[in-house]
Amino acid sequence: MSGGGPLHGVRVIELAGLAPAPFGCMVLADLGADVIRIDRPGDTPMVPNDPLTRGRRMIAVDLKSPDGVDLVLRLVETADVFVEGYRPGVAERLGLGPEPCRDRNPRLIYGRMTGWGQSGPLAARAGHDIDYIAVAGALEPIGRAGQRPVPPLNLVGDFGGGGFLLALGVLAALYERERSGLGQVVDAAMVDGAALLTTFLHGMKASGGWRGPRGTNLLDGGAPFYDTYETADARHVAIGALEPKFYEELVRLLELDPTLLPADRMNPASWPALRAQIAAAVKRRTRDSWAELAAGSDACLAPVLTPEEAASHPHNRARGSFVEVAGVPQPAPAPRFDRTPAAVPRPPCQPAEHTDAVLAELGLSVEEIAALRAKSVIA
Repeated sequence: MSGGGPLHGVRVIELAGLAPAPFGCMVLADLGADVIRIDRPGDTPMVPNDPLTRGRRMIAVDLKSPDGVDLVLRLVETADVFVEGYRPGVAERLGLGPEPCRDRNPRLIYGRMTGWGQSGPLAARAGHDIDYIAVAGALEPIGRAGQRPVPPLNLVGDFGGGGFLLALGVLAALYERERSGLGQVVDAAMVDGAALLTTFLHGMKASGGWRGPRGTNLLDGGAPFYDTYETADARHVAIGALEPKFYEELVRLLELDPTLLPADRMNPASWPALRAQIAAAVKRRTRDSWAELAAGSDACLAPVLTPEEAASHPHNRARGSFVEVAGVPQPAPAPRFDRTPAAVPRPPCQPAEHTDAVLAELGLSVEEIAALRAKSVIA
């Protein structure tokens, strides 16, 4: 079990899945929860040492076997949280839906992670991150002017609007349980979470602050003082000089001629000329040269780093923003806590690695565990 973090003492049962639910459970494990992941016998990791599965204990149970389902329900009796990421109705067909789990443990928080949610005309349909964020209105605004929308990896649906939303819902339900003494179902849907992430955009549109099509607005690469630029070594820097005082510092840093700059930088008509001046200035130095020059200023200029480079950046090193687990550099647990700091995550385990130990904690004898294994109920 985890040795620290604010969720120390919370037990989570996780039915193995892909991307969003594992990420949400990773966050809970990072914060100290004892997460027991249930794989199916014979499962093998898709990604060796996958950071999304760090910090867990892993067992393997045949969920199509009545004895396997009973084992999971016995685990539910000891748990605070149960997480499944199946399509609607699948957990019920397995006998592991909210009702049988709640019958065993009325205090259980039952987390459900899906793309479309538990209800609605699309609920039973297949989909992936790109589909959910498309319907949520989060994909259409992302991309260059006059070009098609660009998928932002799978960060907005799977992780930002999915796994984080699940973890937040679980934590809110745990807090409410302290008053009511009862558990509840958390319906976390990526289409809901992705839509939630666009709240500011709806506000800007309503106020007239977001008028143009994709790639022509203040924060979507339309404004030349909020964009990326190629450097002398064919790398890039990011510039985010929105406020006047930061823009003035950027002009000084780039050594732009103030007499040649547009008087009204917020007027989109002036943006093409200003963009050309900034691009020519940035081209004079390498990425790292600009980073060194900008380190002591408020010009809001930063190097665009690869994920591998990010772990070595001086600021990230100073904060310990990345850790190495089982030889794999990866982001450290976040946020930080002063009294109950999270421990360095334990390496990912192999499926079924802790089956015997977890079942022994349930009170099963060596003989009972051997009998279940002989019947292929457990791996």
